[in-house]
Amino acid sequence: MDFFSTETLIEIIKIVGYLGISCIVFAESGLLIGFFLPGDSLLFATGIVASQGYLNIYFLIPIIFISAVLGDNFGYGFGKRFGPRVFNKEKSLFFNKENLEKAKVFYRRHGPLTIVLARFMPVIRTFVPILAGVGKMNYKVFLFYNFLGAFLWSMSLVPAGFYLGSIVPNIDIYILPIVIGIVLFSILPSLVYIIKNHLKRIKK
Repeated sequence: MDFFSTETLIEIIKIVGYLGISCIVFAESGLLIGFFLPGDSLLFATGIVASQGYLNIYFLIPIIFISAVLGDNFGYGFGKRFGPRVFNKEKSLFFNKENLEKAKVFYRRHGPLTIVLARFMPVIRTFVPILAGVGKMNYKVFLFYNFLGAFLWSMSLVPAGFYLGSIVPNIDIYILPIVIGIVLFSILPSLVYIIKNHLKRIKK
């Protein structure tokens, strides 16, 4: 049985309940080992399960929101505390002082947008708060956009799953294409921004 299949995911949600969902969201938001967990499809599927009466959506959304915020905060704290030690080497391909300085500059310039958009990007959202800590992004700024990103994430995917689960028969078979569409839509602004910057550099 495929762990990431729609049917399996829905059954797992019914079994683990609120506590299990909270742990999965926390791990995927800020623990390095959580990058493989199905965050977007999980939220959409929890909405569907709630529409079937197995979960209460008014409990579900706050639990997901709080777990996402706490997960990101843990990742930020981990990156801030251990990042400088990891990047303290002068001659290392990835972990060196030069890359540490680049991380600091990046998060001073683009941190807020990155924190929010990363919420909708699988795998990336796990590492962004850690790198924000490594780059010593201003914590108050990080916290505000962490709240904003978690709010938009939980208040879009869960209600969408709940609403569609209430009106569309067998909506569970459409979870994967819907989630892919949401992810592509969410990263579109980032792609446009990157392309514009690239074109500006070419012109210079």
